[in-house]
Amino acid sequence: MTESIRATRASVQIGSQEVDGFMLPDGSYRMSQTQAAECMGKPEINARRFLASKAIKSLLGEGYTPDSIEIESDEQLRGQSRFNALPLEVVTAYWFTQASQGNKQALSLVWALLTESLERRFDSAFGITRTETERQERLTSRVQQLERDLAELGEGFALDDHIRQERDYFERLLREKGIDPWGLPENEE
Repeated sequence: MTESIRATRASVQIGSQEVDGFMLPDGSYRMSQTQAAECMGKPEINARRFLASKAIKSLLGEGYTPDSIEIESDEQLRGQSRFNALPLEVVTAYWFTQASQGNKQALSLVWALLTESLERRFDSAFGITRTETERQERLTSRVQQLERDLAELGEGFALDDHIRQERDYFERLLREKGIDPWGLPENEE
């Protein structure tokens, strides 16, 4: 019988959201599959489907399944002692995929986290020190502003760009085949 891996739990603030974060004995971090989906406004089945997709299997390998990790706890809470553990790289791949598919909640969170990541590096380069509370407030504000901006833009935000890309692709393909996509059809008598 193999010995199970035990993780320690801590609350992690991501803007206005709070999730359970887990640290494995090797110092690596994990997030639950369920909370990764909930951060995107999706049910857990959505994350499970993502893990079964061809795209992620090509990155992680055909046989990838999330680890089922046991949680160290002073109190043994029924039903909460194990979880499907996703490495942060898988969580971010899932969130990025959700954003690229037009999930506005995912888009605003990913965009704000990318901005924060760059801001932290610029702060370091310029010797600016911010508290974690300040960073959380800035992240929350960014996410909320992006959500408002995306709501104003409506569904057309991502959809129009996608349609334009497809149109350009097919126009290029037709031209490569010697067909003028905007020309009148020739009369075939």
